[in-house]
Amino acid sequence: MSDDPDTCPECQVNGISMNPVLIISTTTSILAISFYLCMDLILIKIVMKKSLFIFITLILFGTRLFSQDTRDSRIPLIGDNAPSFTAETTRGTITFPDDYYGKWKILFSHPADFTPVCTTELMELARLQDKLEKMDTKVIVISSDGLNSHLSWVKDMETIKYRSDDDPVKINFPLISDNTLEISKKYGMIHPNASTTRTIRGVFIIDPTDKIRAMFFYPFMVGRNMEEIMRTLTALQMSDDKNVLIPANWIPGGDVLMHSPKTQADAEKLAAKNDPTLREITWYLWFKKMK
Repeated sequence: MSDDPDTCPECQVNGISMNPVLIISTTTSILAISFYLCMDLILIKIVMKKSLFIFITLILFGTRLFSQDTRDSRIPLIGDNAPSFTAETTRGTITFPDDYYGKWKILFSHPADFTPVCTTELMELARLQDKLEKMDTKVIVISSDGLNSHLSWVKDMETIKYRSDDDPVKINFPLISDNTLEISKKYGMIHPNASTTRTIRGVFIIDPTDKIRAMFFYPFMVGRNMEEIMRTLTALQMSDDKNVLIPANWIPGGDVLMHSPKTQADAEKLAAKNDPTLREITWYLWFKKMK
């Protein structure tokens, strides 16, 4: 074997024979592996960025859908315009609130037909129809059941002698079929933690200009107090008509409240009138007897 490094096929490195071809081949392999590892890392980063982008997009899209559904289900507030809709009812097609403009309206939702609590509520409402008519007020009932179910239920209720001292009552107000829940969501009547498919027991009192003036929500197991609904309707109408306020626990015929005098001096001027219909509790609290 030649000792000349330029002529011998092997080189001595630290006493170890090294083949130049092997060295070149090994170096090339290492460089290739390094290149592919770098490419893999780049691809992984690209895939991760793309996956992250898709993940963020899905979150944003889902959030948008959820927020849209939340907006659709938002409970309209006092003073808002009553959301409008067209629907099929047991009394034909209605467009609400347009068909009832200029009248007071009570929109009354219930969970399901042929159920005990709902039946007592609608039969109590039916007994109030004449009073409500005199108060220029229309009742509209809504639930997620179908129109055929509504018709059968109404027919059955009109044969029931609900109270021993009363005859069966005819139901003249319409029952809306909202099996798509579109209307119920407009009025925030679907409360997901109670039910995602049944309307809660909701009441909206809407004035002649189609503004929401009062609302009530009751749980499924508790029937609504019709006297309180009537009391609130009467109070709203009196407040609008007489420009007065309604005290706690007021009942129709009871004393109402005057708007507070702006100053104690104004209260003294009011007292000086010696109006027998007025009663002072303190300078900012005045009751008024209604004639």
